[in-house]
Amino acid sequence: MSAASTLPPEDAFGAAEPALFSARYQPHRSLDQRGFMVVMFIVAGISFVCGLAFLLMGAWPVFGLFGLDVLAIWWALRLNFRSARACEEITVTPSIIRLRHVAADGTEYREELNPLWTRLTHESVEDYGIQRLALEMRGRPYVIGSFLHTAQREELAESLARALAEAKRGVVRSAL
Repeated sequence: MSAASTLPPEDAFGAAEPALFSARYQPHRSLDQRGFMVVMFIVAGISFVCGLAFLLMGAWPVFGLFGLDVLAIWWALRLNFRSARACEEITVTPSIIRLRHVAADGTEYREELNPLWTRLTHESVEDYGIQRLALEMRGRPYVIGSFLHTAQREELAESLARALAEAKRGVVRSAL
């Protein structure tokens, strides 16, 4: 995609279109890098002390198993950090909807939709709220907000519905 496509679209008069909605979402992670180091030092310390006790009792294979536990916890937390690199960006203007999704592995997916031909669909469960949210154009759904909490997904749905309705009404310009 060219650098020009990242600029806001222009109308017939050459003026940049206003963004009706713009958001960037990332999965929430409560453990930062410093917290990860603290947790790993505590787990490694406890495993070393317990493993040393078994080693002194003569059960030397258990010492190695405690090391495997530390390695498994480290690996699981690293995978968790890797999945936190995913993000979604959504921008709605009167003439275009830009979707950008970056997967945890860095794979990027971009799509541009026409707001006049796009509708917002969602699947809800009565007790749990919105479970799936998608922008649909010509029968093809573009799932958005899949890693968001239900309340965040409902907030996103409301904001997007307002922005799409405003885009379908059109931009009203006043004469100077």
